[in-house]
Amino acid sequence: MTDLPGTDRAAEADLGKALRWLVENTDALLADLETYVRLETPSDSKPHLDRGLDWLTGLLTATLGDPESMTRHDGGTYGDTLVADFSGLGSRRLLLLCHYDTVWKAGTLAEWPYAVTGPAATGPGIFDMKTGLILGLWAIRALDAVGLTRPPLRIVLNGDEELGSISSRPTVEAAADGVTAALVLEPGVDGAVKTARKGVGIFRIEVDGVESHAGLDPERGVSAIDEVARIVLHLRSLQDLDRGTSLNVGTVTGGSRTNVIAGQARAMLDVRVTTPAEAARIEAAVTALTPAHEKLTIRVTGGWNRPPMPRTPGIAAMYGLARTIAAGLGEDLRECAAGGGSDANFLAALELPVLDGIGAVGDGAHARGEHILIEPTVARAALVAGLIHVFAL
Repeated sequence: MTDLPGTDRAAEADLGKALRWLVENTDALLADLETYVRLETPSDSKPHLDRGLDWLTGLLTATLGDPESMTRHDGGTYGDTLVADFSGLGSRRLLLLCHYDTVWKAGTLAEWPYAVTGPAATGPGIFDMKTGLILGLWAIRALDAVGLTRPPLRIVLNGDEELGSISSRPTVEAAADGVTAALVLEPGVDGAVKTARKGVGIFRIEVDGVESHAGLDPERGVSAIDEVARIVLHLRSLQDLDRGTSLNVGTVTGGSRTNVIAGQARAMLDVRVTTPAEAARIEAAVTALTPAHEKLTIRVTGGWNRPPMPRTPGIAAMYGLARTIAAGLGEDLRECAAGGGSDANFLAALELPVLDGIGAVGDGAHARGEHILIEPTVARAALVAGLIHVFAL
C-alpha cells in the first residue's frame, strides 16, 4: 500500500480537459457501446463469448497500441480470459479488470434491443457490465487525446464471472502479481463505489432416507424430506444479521409420490458473510451436519464461491484517491458495501488495493430494462481517467 499515489498527487491532476474531451466525444463512445451490446455474450454460450472477445481484443489494441504481452487463456467450456500488458510511464502497474459475459441468454437482443431514450441507454448487459469495459477504454483514450500520462497497465477480461469465475479465477489471481493496485469496472450502486463486499458460499445438502408405503408401512420409512426440514430450521438458527451473516435455503426438492415416504431430498443453501471468521464458523457448522436417525445419511458439497471483501486499509486508500479526484471534477463520490460478490473479492483476499464499482452509473443489474445514465457515466469515465493518470505521477 505504501506505493500508492498520495491524495496530494490526485488533487494536482488536471482532468477538466479530459472531461471536456469525453463530453465532446460522447456519440463515439456510445457507438462503441452499441456495437458491444449488440454482440451478445451470454455466460453459457462459448461461440458467442469467443466472438465477443475477438472484437474486444481488436478494440483493446486499437485503443492502447501493441501490447508488451498478450495471452488468451482457454476457458474450456467457459469464456476465455485475456491478459494483456501495456507499457506506460513509471513503475506502478495498474490492473483493470472487467468481465465480458452477461446473464442474458442468446436471442434476448431480438426482443429487447439497444436503445437510447432521453438521458438513458438500455440493452442486455449494458449496466452489468458492458459499459464499464467501454468506459475504461475511453478513459484511456481521453488521457492520450489531451496529453496526460498513463502508467503501465494490465488489462484482464474474463468470460465466466456471472457463473462464479469458475475457470478464470486462477488467472485473475495470478494477474495480481506485480501490480500496484486494481480497478474493477463493475457498475456502482446509485453512483457509489463498492468498498466492501460479502463473501458468497453455495452448498448442496443431500439426504438419503428409507422409502416405504405412507399408508401401509409408515413405521418402516424414514423421511428424507423431514430431515431436510429439520436441517433448514437449524441453518436458520446460524444466521446473524448483526454480523452481516445471512443464510437462505433457496430451493428444496425431494420425494417421488405423495403416498411414498421420501427416500431422498436436497436443499440448496446460499450464504453471505462479511468476514473470514464468519465464513469459517458457517462452513464448520454446515459440514458438521449429522442425521437425526441412524438410517439417514447426509452429504454436503459445494463451498465458497468468493471470499469476503472487507474494507481494508488498501481499499480505503483507493477510495480516498478516487474521492479526491472526483472532488476536483465537482462530484462528491460516495461509497457503499454490497451484498453480492465480484472478482474484486479475489484480489482483495490477496491484499491488493482495489476499488470496485467504479464503472457505469445507472440501475437494474440482471433485470430486464437495466440501463445507464449517459451524462453521469461519461463523467465517471473522466474519474477513471484520473485514477489511471495518478499512477503515472
